[in-house]
Amino acid sequence: MKLRTYIVEDNATIRENLIGTLEELASIDPVGFAETEDEGKTWLTERAAQWDLAIVDLFLRQGSGLGVLEACRARNPDQKMVVLSNYATPDIRMRCAQLGVDAVFDKSNEIDALVDYCVERSRS
Repeated sequence: MKLRTYIVEDNATIRENLIGTLEELASIDPVGFAETEDEGKTWLTERAAQWDLAIVDLFLRQGSGLGVLEACRARNPDQKMVVLSNYATPDIRMRCAQLGVDAVFDKSNEIDALVDYCVERSRS
């Protein structure tokens, strides 16, 4: 099963490379993206039945990924939210866990782990 995946990332190069990698290796179906907190919150909450996985960066052009995570706390239990950030510090990981995030990955050295996570989710 392809994971309907929404990406909240304001860097177009990172976003495009991520989508390409995950489409090829992890069987995702990209359903859209946002570059700001407001865009991400609006799309994910208004189209709750249209996504299985959201990948969220914390530092955005406007607002913060934390606001997106907060807005999606009441999502369906089958919907997963993960953070992909250059700032995956222990404090950030703890804050994300408090917001109900399913996993946190560091952009610099945990892309393979994100791919593995997506592969596992697509099998379940």
